[in-house]
Amino acid sequence: MRITSQFDSGNIEVVDATDPDNVQLAIRKDAQSEHAQWFHFRASGVRDIPLTLRIINAQSCSYPKAWEGSRAVVSTDRKTWTRADTKVVNGELQIRHTSSSDAVYFAYFAPYSYDRHQDFVAEMAGCAGVAHDVLGVTLDGRDMDRLQVGTGPTVLWVIGRQHPGETMASWWMEGFLRRLTDAADPIARALRERARLHIVPHMNPDGGFRGHLRTNALGVNLNRVWDAPTMSESPEVKLVRDAMDQSGVDLGLDVHGDEELPYNFIAGPDGIPSFSPALQAKLDAFLALYERANPDFQSLHGYPVAAPGQANMSMFTNQVAERYGALAMTLEMPFKDNANAPDAVFGWSPERCARLGASTLHPLLEILPNLQ
Repeated sequence: MRITSQFDSGNIEVVDATDPDNVQLAIRKDAQSEHAQWFHFRASGVRDIPLTLRIINAQSCSYPKAWEGSRAVVSTDRKTWTRADTKVVNGELQIRHTSSSDAVYFAYFAPYSYDRHQDFVAEMAGCAGVAHDVLGVTLDGRDMDRLQVGTGPTVLWVIGRQHPGETMASWWMEGFLRRLTDAADPIARALRERARLHIVPHMNPDGGFRGHLRTNALGVNLNRVWDAPTMSESPEVKLVRDAMDQSGVDLGLDVHGDEELPYNFIAGPDGIPSFSPALQAKLDAFLALYERANPDFQSLHGYPVAAPGQANMSMFTNQVAERYGALAMTLEMPFKDNANAPDAVFGWSPERCARLGASTLHPLLEILPNLQ
């Protein structure tokens, strides 16, 4: 038996793999950071062998409470990811699985590789009415790709994968952009006519490639530097925010995943200095429209509302709302399952992420009059 994570987005350290029933593993920390939670690795030579994989440092990871109710994903072809028997035992995360194939992959959520990102950007850039440009490069020299769609006066910005381990954001982007570029879709056509959309599908390609959970190549949490990004430590945010300064922003949406809560929900800019009843009304309207567009989204469960004046202004949603007078929001999807509509085989899956992304066009279209 061999276990490796030496590939795009891989993360695991092998402590002891001599006994298939007692494989001891540890999750590697993000570079120059204490964050750790994402894992992605391959076990080879394991056909028909019952495996017990023990992640022995689970309790020292970033979100130890998140392991409760979490189920790892498993795949033999890296296309279909089902859920494995997973539980917390004496502070360890234990995964039990018997593969019908010689090689099998395990991960925290369905991985989304940098190669797939490049393929997807190329596909979208080839669509009619789509403009592609590179805002600059990351610390590891990867391109910061932007796609621009639509000719209308209202300016929308949609970004994803600030936290690279939250791969559900990339799957969401596939559904969102494929529908947005569908020439036969009347909702997409109307949105393109009435708005100009700036989309950055992958904010943290370095962290994604390195197998990080939350940070870039220098261990910087990109969603904590929007108040003062720098080219030396957080060029990903500096480049995007500079482009926002040029275009203006009427609505900003930041797509994430949440380790602990088994729901799809949105966090708004409550607590910013300029928060007002009018902004609350816009947020409430968007939430109601999103729930009607896709019942996988809900607004009952989410983060606590920030007290007036207590918003963290280093975060995308709060900084964008205050800086541009925009409706800004953070969409969170679960690593686990959607507790309101569970799926025992797949849990919250790439396919459901993509459908939620596609559903977002309707509330975006309907909210446009409120933004003007």
